Amino acid sequence: MDNFNEFDSPANVPTKETGSIISHALEIFKNTFLYCFLAVVIYFLLSIVIQLLTGFDSQLFVEQVRERGDGFGYGDIIATPGFVTYSGANFLVTLLLTPIFVSLIYVANKSNFKQPIVVSDIFFAYKQNFINIVIYALITQIALFILLIMCVLPAIFVMPFFFLGYPILIFEKASAFDALKKSFAIVQENYGTILLTALLAGLISIAGVVLCCVGIYLTIPFVYVAMYSTYCAYQGAPRQLDNYKQ
Repeated sequence: MDNFNEFDSPANVPTKETGSIISHALEIFKNTFLYCFLAVVIYFLLSIVIQLLTGFDSQLFVEQVRERGDGFGYGDIIATPGFVTYSGANFLVTLLLTPIFVSLIYVANKSNFKQPIVVSDIFFAYKQNFINIVIYALITQIALFILLIMCVLPAIFVMPFFFLGYPILIFEKASAFDALKKSFAIVQENYGTILLTALLAGLISIAGVVLCCVGIYLTIPFVYVAMYSTYCAYQGAPRQLDNYKQ
């Protein structure tokens, strides 16, 4: 694992306080919004393609749930035409598209260093530690699924331990399990601040729901920028990767 300990840089680094971290993330998000939006558009379009290929009608599904309310059980969900195939395909595609969203962390770093950003930067993670990023995404999704089955509260209090994994994977080229261990170690020592930061980042990311649900596609990438800002606060601004030998 490459260790990036040389963090002296002209980049802006937030303090180890939630307000400073969120403010730092919001400023970067504002400067990289178009690239964040492009990443979401790619995901959204592929999601539509999957629906068409599997025959799953999400709008009809939502209407059925609303009409039947509590009478619409797990068996009905599974029996919905195309749901199982769509869920499996969507899960796989989500894993394979995770590097696009993780690349937004790299884009955030370039913005922080006032470097020019190009469209190809949102695919950076496909050539930087791709396998470990996908493995980490799989671990995170499985953990989230298990926690949500147990109850929503455990998910809220446990998921922050995963919050710094993606920046570690990008900037330190760690293995998925080393990134998990380091993320857990940092969060354990600073749990209150990172928990609050993760909660606020999550709320901002889903804030687009108030814009007739469509707006969520504009704000959901914010959580990845917040991961970067949190990493900067506790590890320092990572060195620029443009000349980093892949």
